[in-house]
Amino acid sequence: MTSAAGPVRTAPRTLLSMGPAIHRTLLDAGALERLSRIAHTDTAVSVTDYRLADPALLARTEVLFTHWGAPVLDEEALRRMPALEAVVHAAGSVKHHVTPAVWHRGIRVSSAAAANALPVAEFTLAAILFANKRVLESSRRYRDARSAEGLLPYFAGHGNYRRTVGIVGASRIGRRVIELLRPFDLDVVLHDPYATAQEAAGLGAELLPLNELVARSHVVSVHAPELPETRHMFDAKLLAALADGATLINTARGSLVDTAALVAELESGRIHAVLDVTDPDELPPHSPLYTLPNVLLTPHIAGSLGNELERMAHWAVEEVQRYAAGLPFMHGVGPDELIRSA
Repeated sequence: MTSAAGPVRTAPRTLLSMGPAIHRTLLDAGALERLSRIAHTDTAVSVTDYRLADPALLARTEVLFTHWGAPVLDEEALRRMPALEAVVHAAGSVKHHVTPAVWHRGIRVSSAAAANALPVAEFTLAAILFANKRVLESSRRYRDARSAEGLLPYFAGHGNYRRTVGIVGASRIGRRVIELLRPFDLDVVLHDPYATAQEAAGLGAELLPLNELVARSHVVSVHAPELPETRHMFDAKLLAALADGATLINTARGSLVDTAALVAELESGRIHAVLDVTDPDELPPHSPLYTLPNVLLTPHIAGSLGNELERMAHWAVEEVQRYAAGLPFMHGVGPDELIRSA
């Protein structure tokens, strides 16, 4: 049976594949119940290793419903799944498990990265507004003094009126941050090697070379992808170009910033940082980033967590439903797009 959009599939055989902690404790029960109604699937079963999974189960799988901790889909894994036609990822980046072998087989891929971009952008917006108000330092000074008396002169020069915010990377998240900044009296500048000045203007930003953006911005927020050429994009030279008192926000990948160079700048007290990601991902216990007063360090919480995971799961279930109806994915991912995503 076919439709104008293509063949109509009914209740595709779908297999869950993700880390046990996600499957047992975090994946939304409502989304799983919806999935069980539109697909042939056992929501109590999740594969964590294709080599150990039931060969018959793998052989008849048409759709993989993946999440954090899904095993890598290399050629060996794909040989075990000859009927596989689609991978629907109920989280953000697919880089950790989707390999070129998937694209070579013509398997369609969908990701809930657009859903995950929303909380990251919201976190970034809050970080930008708080950075310009010097909330972290103001709280510390108030706590230490136990009085607001004498603090008024400190606030001179701080605030969110006509400050310049630099966005590095016109990714889903970078674009959403720019959108969220529109209601505020802020000047937004953008660096992205794939964007044109006209595209930047359409977003509401001025396109600049990276060095100029860094020098002009009171806050710089990083939303570039993790690639060999972006490793240590923010090296000692670029970090030194940050204006005195500027804030660097990184919610993308820790490897984009040279940690040693950043620590040196922060220890001087010259700049500030909001770091949701670091390099290495888990810092050693002696890292100064834990205790420096001009650093807000969080454990990779900008992305979806808590009830925000429900949004990603439901977006993914809707993609399985579109597949079952013979419709194209709303949030399909192609190999070329991965070079512009985190």
